[in-house]
Amino acid sequence: KAAKASRSDTSRSTIAETVDDASITAQVKYALLTNRATSALRTTVHTRDGVVTLHGEVKSDAEKSLVNKLAGDVRGVRSVKNEMTVASAEHVQNR
Repeated sequence: KAAKASRSDTSRSTIAETVDDASITAQVKYALLTNRATSALRTTVHTRDGVVTLHGEVKSDAEKSLVNKLAGDVRGVRSVKNEMTVASAEHVQNR
């Protein structure tokens, strides 16, 4: 019986972690959406075990740093992997 309880506890833990990761992703996206200096529409957010990975394109290094800070400030985030790229100057002008 102890082994069954252990497996059950593991399943619950995994479900709770998944919900937490989904919540973290939603909170990061909301933080990006509500900040006028960032573009949530050009940012993809994935969270696994509290580690947030960011993909997309930003206009500047300053925006990339801000996105990183906003993601890192969300409760439950253990670390941030910022894999965003900075757009070239002429690409930004065409937007």
